[in-house]
This record gives sequence, structure tokens and C-alpha cells, in this order.
Amino acid sequence: MTTNYVLIDFENIQPRNLEILRCHSFKVIVFVGTNQAKVPFDIAASMQALGDAAQYIKISGSGKNSLDFHIAYYIGELAAKEPNAYFHIISHDSGFDPLIKHLKSKKIKAQREQDLAEIPAFQMSAATSNDEKVVAIVKNLSGRGQSRPRKVKTLSNTINSLFNENLSEQQLVALIKELEQKKYIKVSNGNISYHLPQKS
Repeated sequence: MTTNYVLIDFENIQPRNLEILRCHSFKVIVFVGTNQAKVPFDIAASMQALGDAAQYIKISGSGKNSLDFHIAYYIGELAAKEPNAYFHIISHDSGFDPLIKHLKSKKIKAQREQDLAEIPAFQMSAATSNDEKVVAIVKNLSGRGQSRPRKVKTLSNTINSLFNENLSEQQLVALIKELEQKKYIKVSNGNISYHLPQKS
């Protein structure tokens, strides 16, 4: 099973919705800057509620981008141990984007979100209509780089695993047909090629 790591750039973002992580099996690391002496009570309480799945890392030393380098180091260390893990950097800082592009070129799943609610798993949970499901599926597939499913059966299994509820065969067929009609995928002899929006 894929481990989802949420790495929060606390110098850049102090998320107020950490409680949404409780219903999902994420591991959360909050990177706190050298000069950040206090963590707000609501954030500390939400982190405590996550138990062993949450930890703080207080960075050592100060300087431009020092926290960013710490995040990059920990992604490298974790990816070496868990090559199938998925890394979510929570930050407004677009300086992470070249790192994410490089990680994807090495087949390491990573993306940057500006809010916890943007993490694909939450969009999957909230998706009810077929249109919402298609948007969530496309976002997930765009973030997979070269590790996208290449066969219809594998794509069906992938889509089914994205949502909390098990989808029926009929629902899966309908979603794949809709992806095809919207020209996000092309199906030929059971094989799939993609025409997805570019993800930075």
C-alpha cells in the first residue's frame, strides 16, 4: 500500500484544517523554522490527535531556503526507503516545483499543494457526480508522470482504488468512457494513451 507523506512548510503556511487528515492514513511532518518559537494551540491539538502519524522537525540554522533544503533531504531519505511513497509538499513557495519535476523524472511521486484540501485523496472523498470524479481522476493521473496505467483493466483498478466506495463495473466503464469522450485518454485494443493537462 502506498504511504502518503504530507510535508508542511510551516514558515510558509500554517494550515488550519489539519483535522481533515484524521480520516486518512497519512504521515504528517511539520517543518518548523529556527525562529518560529510557538505553534498555535489548534494546530498542536490536531497534530496530537494524529498520534504516531505526526511529527515536528525543527530545522537547525537559518538562511534563505534552509527549511526547503530540509524538506528536500527528508523526501530523499524517505523515498530511498519507500520508493512507492507519495509526497505532498504543502507550501505557497513555487521554488519547490523544479525539485518536484526532478523527483517525477526519477519516478518518485510528488506534488505541491497550497492547501491540504487540494490533496487528491480529499478530492476523491468529496467527489459525488461523474463530472467531479472525472476531474479528480484526471488530476491524480496527471500527477503520476510515467507511472500511469497502460491497460484498461489496470486503469479500472486504479480508479476504483481512488474512491472510498467500491465502484460497480458499470460505473467504472462509464467513467472510462467519459475520460475517452473528453479526449483525456485514447483506448486501442485494450491499451491506453494519455492526453492530460500538464502538471508542473
